[in-house]
Parts: sequence; C-alpha cells; structure tokens
Amino acid sequence: MDLFSFSQEYRQNMPLAERLRPETLDEFIGQAHIVGQGTLLRRAISADRLGSCVFFGPPGTGKTTLANIIAKATNGHFEKLNAVSSGVAEAKKLIEDAKNRKKMYNTRTYLLLDECHRWNKAQSDCVLGAIESGDIIFIGSTTENPFVSMTKAILSRCRIFEFKKLSEKDIADGLEYALKSEKGLAKYRAEASVGVLKHIAWASDGDLRTALNALELAVLTTPVTADGRIIIDVEIAEQSIQKQSLSVDESLYYDILSAFCKSLRGSDSDAALYWSERLIQAGCDPMVIARRLIVHSAEDVGMADPQALIIAVSAMTAMQNIGLPEGRIPLAEAIIYVAEASKSNSVVNALQTASYAATETKDDNVPLALRDTNYKQEQVKGYKYPHDFGGYIEQQYLPDSLKNKKFYIQSNNGYEKTLTRSKVIMKNKG
Repeated sequence: MDLFSFSQEYRQNMPLAERLRPETLDEFIGQAHIVGQGTLLRRAISADRLGSCVFFGPPGTGKTTLANIIAKATNGHFEKLNAVSSGVAEAKKLIEDAKNRKKMYNTRTYLLLDECHRWNKAQSDCVLGAIESGDIIFIGSTTENPFVSMTKAILSRCRIFEFKKLSEKDIADGLEYALKSEKGLAKYRAEASVGVLKHIAWASDGDLRTALNALELAVLTTPVTADGRIIIDVEIAEQSIQKQSLSVDESLYYDILSAFCKSLRGSDSDAALYWSERLIQAGCDPMVIARRLIVHSAEDVGMADPQALIIAVSAMTAMQNIGLPEGRIPLAEAIIYVAEASKSNSVVNALQTASYAATETKDDNVPLALRDTNYKQEQVKGYKYPHDFGGYIEQQYLPDSLKNKKFYIQSNNGYEKTLTRSKVIMKNKG
C-alpha cells in the first residue's frame, strides 16, 4: 500500500465528525452571533489580529473547530495542549519556544488549551506573563462557565466568547451534508426517511458531534438493500441516538408543555401529572419538565409556600442522579406539591416592578446612613442597627427618588399572609 492510499484509508477510519470538521469560516456551522459576517471575532481572524480569548459553551458546538480554523487562517505557529494531561513543565517549555520563535522569526504562537478550566492556579500563573507580553496568543476552550471555574488573572487578559447550542436546523443541515459529502457517507448511498434527520437533530440537543456519531452508527449498522442502498428509518434513528421519537409533532409538543404549565398554575395535579407523563412517554427529556417545575414553584406558588421551590429543586437533583424510570417518582411528588400548593404571583410582580424601576430611575444615590464606611473618609451617621431594637426598626432603605415605592405586594394566601402579621408584630415591638 502506498503512502497516499494509507492516508486515505486512515482518514476514512476517523470518526465522521472529525472527517467533516470545517476548515474555513464559510464552512463553519452555527454561532452567527460570534463569527457571522461583520462580527468582531470574524474581523479579527480575517485580519490575523486575534488576541487571547476563551471559548465556552456546551459540547459539540464548534469550540475546538473554530480554534483549528484560526490555526489555518493565521500566519502564526499553532500549539495545542489539553489541561487534563499537561503540566507546568510542558507549558514553560512551550512558552520558551514561543519566545525564541518570536525573536528569531517574528512569528506569533497560538496556544489552544482544551478543558482550560481544569488548570490549577500554578499552571495558570505560568502563562500569565507570556499572555501579557504577547509571546503567546492564548485560546482557552471549556464547557464550564469560565467566570466561575477559571482564575481571574487569566480572564482579565482574555475576551470571552460564549457558544450556544446549535439549532435543530443547523444540525439537520449538517447531517444532510454528511450524507452527500465524499468526505462523509456518500459512498454508502445512504438515504434518510422522512423525519429521520429532524429526529436526530432534536434528540442531539444542540450537539452536532452527537448527531453525526448517531448518523454514522445508523449507516454502518443498517443492512444494504438489493439495489445497494442503505435506508435509515425513524426506528433505526431512535436506536442510534438512544432517544425515542416524539409521538407528537413539534406544534403539539409545545401545546402539551403549555398545558402542563397551566395545569400547575391552575392547581390541577391530576392534569399536570397526565401531561408530564404524556411528554415523557413521547420522548421528551424529563429535565425539561423539572426545569419548568422549578420556574413555576417560584412564579406561581412563590411566597405562598416557599417550600415548593425546595421540593422542585430536589426533584430535579433526584432526576439528574437517578434518571428514568425511578426519577419519575420524586418528580411526580414535586408536581403534586407545586400544583396543590397555595398560589401567589407576588414574587414575579415584585421582580418586574423592581426591574423597571432599576432601569428607569436616574437618581439612585444610596441614602447616607446606608453607605459603606470602610473606604470613605467622611463619617457616616444615622444607621439604626435593627438588632439593637429587637430585630426591626423603621428607616429609609430606598433612594430618595423611590422613598415610598412598593415592589413586593404581599398576598393573603398560604404562608405569605403570616409575613404581614410578623412584620406588624415586629413594628409593635420596635
């Protein structure tokens, strides 16, 4: 076998997602808010003026692919490390080489660090100087929120770009291309029945890599027909992606989800349980139900029964750790609790009015008695420490322009009515 044939065979044995990895910005799928025409990042890449940055977002959304495109588009040298397997010594060696390359050839070095949130402080600190001096252009890639998982020193020297889950249309287009591309599955003469690509796109939940892996598995494991074709139907797609096809169309799916939400709000636990089971048996991710349950426990139950939010969050945690089918039991308990609980929308009303006031109010000077004394020269007087008065004392907390404004209006439902009584008692004690 000659070298060219070996190379071709090697490439054909690579996973489909790797074979189809885009090589230019025009081939890149999704993330128009980051790399669409006229965006900052696209202009920086085209002009070869990209600075250090961090890409973060869900798996399969194009973070590593975009970094590879940058590597091909730039005139600089490209290095890649994985934060899980690399250490300080390896990073220092890379930085030293980058400095020499810059001095000798005036060539910049791009460092792609996969899973960058996994680097500890010592590892992160070793590249700070090189980033600051421009010896390396750092490109971090992570599925974790960098504002929580990465050191502040690195973040302050980088631009942060958030990647979103790909739309179902983006993924379906990618699957269609994979079936027809010579780099992909064209040689298998594979065809997808009606609804197959749409189902895989839906089930992959915004992850193109997952969708391509499922399509490849379906093609490679499906028998060839008498005329040499491979036909992928919905049943094969379900087995490949390991997610049942919805037994409802997209419009009905959202109608059922709406019915579930309105049943919770309307205190009909029977209907809420029915619609939740209808969704799960149709192939809906139960975490969608759990997330809606949490929102409604605060939006519709709220202060009338604060325990509802705790139970809803606990049900989501149980579903995450147990999964189906047993995870449906704590989820059902939470659905019944939220539906049967006393209702109050005072929380969402208070949030909306406070948000509007925060946006529209121009004069929001902090009252003198509430200002921080730690870093101010002037003496701040007038603050009354509530515990010196038995736990409550009336005083002004809002700025003068909103002095008598009320955002939170208590209802007389459930637990919430006791808050009014408690405040009256505390006032009387004061």
